[in-house]
Amino acid sequence: MKVLSALSLTVVSALAASAAHAADTRIPDAAVRAAEQLRDRAMNDGTAYKFVTDLTTEIGPRLAASDNDAKAREWVIARFKALGFDKVYAEPVTYPKWVRRHESGAIVAPFPQNLVVTALGHSFPTPAGGLTAEVVRFENLDALKAADPATVKGKIVYVGFRMQRHKDGHDYGTGSSIRVDGPPLAAGKGAGAFLLRSAGTDASDRMAHTGVTGFADASANGIPAAALSNPDADQLERVLAYGKPVTVKLDLDVGFDGEYTGANVIGEVTGSKHPDQIIDIGGHLDSWDPGTGAIDDAAGVAITAAAAHLIKQMPQRPERTIRVIAFANEEAGLYGGKAYAQQHAGEVARHVLGTESDFGSGPIWRMSASVKPQARAAIAQIAAVLKPLGVDYDETKSGGGGSDLSQMHAKGMAALTLLQDGAHYFDVHHTANDTLDKIDPKELAQNVAVYAAWAYMAAQADGDFGSAPGAFAKDKDAE
Repeated sequence: MKVLSALSLTVVSALAASAAHAADTRIPDAAVRAAEQLRDRAMNDGTAYKFVTDLTTEIGPRLAASDNDAKAREWVIARFKALGFDKVYAEPVTYPKWVRRHESGAIVAPFPQNLVVTALGHSFPTPAGGLTAEVVRFENLDALKAADPATVKGKIVYVGFRMQRHKDGHDYGTGSSIRVDGPPLAAGKGAGAFLLRSAGTDASDRMAHTGVTGFADASANGIPAAALSNPDADQLERVLAYGKPVTVKLDLDVGFDGEYTGANVIGEVTGSKHPDQIIDIGGHLDSWDPGTGAIDDAAGVAITAAAAHLIKQMPQRPERTIRVIAFANEEAGLYGGKAYAQQHAGEVARHVLGTESDFGSGPIWRMSASVKPQARAAIAQIAAVLKPLGVDYDETKSGGGGSDLSQMHAKGMAALTLLQDGAHYFDVHHTANDTLDKIDPKELAQNVAVYAAWAYMAAQADGDFGSAPGAFAKDKDAE
């Protein structure tokens, strides 16, 4: 074996360092400067606010598989074209159709009075004329899991977890798990129905928060399931505290009605140099039906569409394609996100970086990322451009891509998480109070500025962010 001289070792080391540096992803200085200008311009742009205003006014609530769902798709196709996107098209998504017709609830004994309730998505109906049964209370899901089925059979199970307000909204993890997992768990023990304290942080509004259960379709062993407003949950708990049997009547005229085929609506700004490489952004087009779905999630579609529109207006096209996806039926089980991931799984390496906006319209305050190590410097460049907008970069957390794009991330797409201030998001989430007045135009513009800047910088990056089949399989803590 030939022994290398000290000079040779120095040369080899220098070459190796140079190769490693060359492999690092970076964003050219000119692109950084252009992104800063784009960021500042977005802060004074009204495209997103007009988008969300028009969508919630002209269409309103967009329950998946409803007439308004179809109207919203056609509306977004037309608006994407009006915004000047190079390509606008739809990809079919099929899922169970669930309908809500009527809902009511009341304490029958010992102190008769009406309750404010809302049926949960994929709830099964009560018998004609309603269901009347004794209520049995559990503190949490663990207590319900441990319960003897004999104590539950035929009764209305009630779980009363109270969410607390947090900037990152983390109590929703517990609240939503009760809503999703509680009804099937109660059904498995023979319960007649399921009630929960709404998964929401409002304390005094008599607005019940809907949301999906864990019943997948009409073949499930389902039971009626509903949420109480927080004041009505308080009232039920006070009545239960008397120690007397408490009887409640539920009348839910809801249920599955076959299958429905909707679509993800997609608009693109075609890349000039790498048109087959995609920067994925978007929000979900469907909403629950009590409100007009302003913060959840007309805002997300508006934010990302406006960001792409601003990028389209730049003097030079982005080098990679910016793709805006208005996802179908996120609310009842990520159907649009799952369909998108399934259809595009074979091309995951071409989906360079992505994230979805689906946490309202409060200002973005934290960014995290799941990218290859060689792309961390590029993420730091993006973070520096976003910092003046009040966005901090947390290198310790993964990026999950948001609700629907989490499915592409699971396939191997590099992803960001751009976390909005959600301190008050769950006050109105999934209620009749989810209306346009909850959106601050200036905060909405800050979101657009963040999305426009990062998406443009990612489109201009020299090098990739690590997307590849299975690349982020160990991402266990992605948000």
